[in-house]
Amino acid sequence: LEQQLFDELRSTLASHGHRFKAMADVVATVDALLSLAELAEERRYVRPRLTDRPMLNIVGGRHPVIEKLLTKDPFIENDLILGGDQASMLIITGPNMAGKSTYMRQTALQVILAQMGSFVPAQEAVIGIVDRVFTRIGASDDLAGGRSTFMVEMEEIADILTQATERSLILVDEIGRGTSTYDGVSIAWATAEHLLDRVKARALFATHYHELVRLGEEREGARNVHVSVKEWGNRIIFLHKVREGGTSKSYGVQVARLAGVPEEVVSRAKTLLFAYEQQ
Repeated sequence: LEQQLFDELRSTLASHGHRFKAMADVVATVDALLSLAELAEERRYVRPRLTDRPMLNIVGGRHPVIEKLLTKDPFIENDLILGGDQASMLIITGPNMAGKSTYMRQTALQVILAQMGSFVPAQEAVIGIVDRVFTRIGASDDLAGGRSTFMVEMEEIADILTQATERSLILVDEIGRGTSTYDGVSIAWATAEHLLDRVKARALFATHYHELVRLGEEREGARNVHVSVKEWGNRIIFLHKVREGGTSKSYGVQVARLAGVPEEVVSRAKTLLFAYEQQ
């Protein structure tokens, strides 16, 4: 009897399946929109203005996740001007942990949020429609498949260079680190040139190869920015503020000290660094 009643109930419900699906779609849409609306009010998001022009103009942009995780210090807002009548590529330099990756990722998130219909974490935002967001971020390998970290990195760059269009947004967060210095610089430089000359997409290109600052100085489509820090004796203070111009320091030795590398190793590294810089 229990099985019979269950089968009858299931048959009755199945005959109204289209109504349940339609109701579920409405509830899901309301739930998503309500969540975005509550978030926008709670976190001071603004309504972006979408345009067909290949540009990004963001005032006081923030990272939607990191700003919520910070409890002691406020999130440092940053502006972004890219494309349109301005340079289509930003060459981003600055030390590790200063905020280069955050700056790049928050830009991508703001674009995605805007195009899905959400308000965005910024004071103002003009978002040029993007067809795809391409990223070369982080380090990963596929040892079981015979692919090293560097090989994975090169495959990702190959996908970007062959598939991106003028309407794309490209984030390149370090490239060429898994090989020799001269190989790495050469690959990074050639990649940046190809993005500028052939792809012509909006691109954020973060690098520790300070030679690439010359691109921002010599090429019309590229502009140099850096994430600023303040030096205090042997220490560095991260300001997390993006400013105009390039930088020639990565402060890797100071970051090693912050990480707890033994002082004798840090001291020796500083001596060697000074010698290399003199050469």
